[in-house]
Amino acid sequence: MAEHSSVPLADEVALESLRIERGKRVSQLPWWFLAMILIAVWTGYTIYTRDNYQEAFGRIYSGLTITITTSLIAYSIALVLGLLAGLGRISRNIMLNNLSKLYIELVRGIPMLVLIFFIALVGVPIVVDGINGLGKWFDGHGLTALGAILTSMQNQAISMNVRAIIALAVTYGAFLAEIFRAGIQSIGRGQMEAARSLGMGYGQAMRYVILPQAIRNVLPALGNDFVAMVKDSSLVSVLAVRDITQLARLYAGSTFRFREAYVTLSVLYLTMTVALSIVVQFVERRLRQDD
Repeated sequence: MAEHSSVPLADEVALESLRIERGKRVSQLPWWFLAMILIAVWTGYTIYTRDNYQEAFGRIYSGLTITITTSLIAYSIALVLGLLAGLGRISRNIMLNNLSKLYIELVRGIPMLVLIFFIALVGVPIVVDGINGLGKWFDGHGLTALGAILTSMQNQAISMNVRAIIALAVTYGAFLAEIFRAGIQSIGRGQMEAARSLGMGYGQAMRYVILPQAIRNVLPALGNDFVAMVKDSSLVSVLAVRDITQLARLYAGSTFRFREAYVTLSVLYLTMTVALSIVVQFVERRLRQDD
């Protein structure tokens, strides 16, 4: 009797474990992502079927090239600035260390919108005046060819697109510097000591041993910061850069169709950031699998 009664009991246990497993799978589904896809599909259908939304999309979509180009160029420059500032933060050279700290703390202590205004409208003209002054100094010391090149630079010749790229790069360089610093300091000191014991100099050890490991560790954080820059690139519209945000503002202001303009703008940004976030998560999973 005991043997016959154990069979249905085992079946019930198996069914219960199967139900629990299915419940876990359902709870682990990315419902938020599915909801975002539904919102994007519904909005895309609305844009496709309604003339007002089609017109808004046509007017705004043309600025997508400026948005993507500005983000890519600015982030590339920010990576270089961030790496240099991050190396300066861990440097034993007092001057380099303090200059890096000053740069990072200044940028992190000022709102990004204020920094964009300051760099584009104050910082760039100051640098141009300094280059002109250097050109005049070269002229006075007989280097007329080089002096003519430097004095020919005019503040009006630098477009607002270029100023916006400089502003974003300088701003994000400070944030990336802290990411690089944390990544470098996460590598054990034994790695540097082992490299030096093999006859490498400090620069060689940093280039061939420490930095490759550090960059691998901080790659997901760098990807997340790029996603953040794509969103923050909307701030350059205050400089009249004709990105998608500026074009949406111009369209809404001229037609008073605020719903169509800003719904379309939101979906464009949402599509870009979600796609980039998926790429970042994929890279992060691959790195974990390799580890």
